[in-house]
Amino acid sequence: MRLTSIYTKVGDKGTTMLAGGRKVPKDSSRIEGYGTVDELNSFLGLLRDKLTQFDSKKFSDIVTCLLKIQNEMHDLGGELSTPHEVLVKSKQQLVGQKDIARLEQEMDSYNETLEPLSNFILPGGHELVSYAHVCRTVCRRCERCVVTLANTEQIRDEARIYVNRLSDWLFIIGRTIGSRLQVAEILWQQADKP
Repeated sequence: MRLTSIYTKVGDKGTTMLAGGRKVPKDSSRIEGYGTVDELNSFLGLLRDKLTQFDSKKFSDIVTCLLKIQNEMHDLGGELSTPHEVLVKSKQQLVGQKDIARLEQEMDSYNETLEPLSNFILPGGHELVSYAHVCRTVCRRCERCVVTLANTEQIRDEARIYVNRLSDWLFIIGRTIGSRLQVAEILWQQADKP
């Protein structure tokens, strides 16, 4: 694929074209869905860059995982920009069960190195931990967008499940980053309770 012109003027009137040529308003649930995927992908790139700048050796495994996930997010954005009736599964890269299973395996592996949780934790403690939590919360919003879209249009279950699993992965990665930095987790303090 070669992009010869970045501006097309197609969206000047508040509409855009989906894969397959259907024109939709730029505030449609489909555009909101893949736009939020794109936003999440940008934050994942920021987290990856920050981890690399801080200590590329200490976080090399996480950086590698994030790059793989960013490519999968690009695949997911492509899928969400393609109406189901023109989606050709054999020709388009799609997140699938193997990707979901990989996230689960990575979560289990990272979780084995962490202290069990006995309370809710607050985002923070270190800038890198906070970046992971920003990614997690944008991922949760992305999931809500995919669910909203799935209420009106046909979306593969794997797309929704992948984003749900990814938010859990990001929570565990935030904890893992904090653990490697030896940063104490900030526990949620309920009012009138120690």
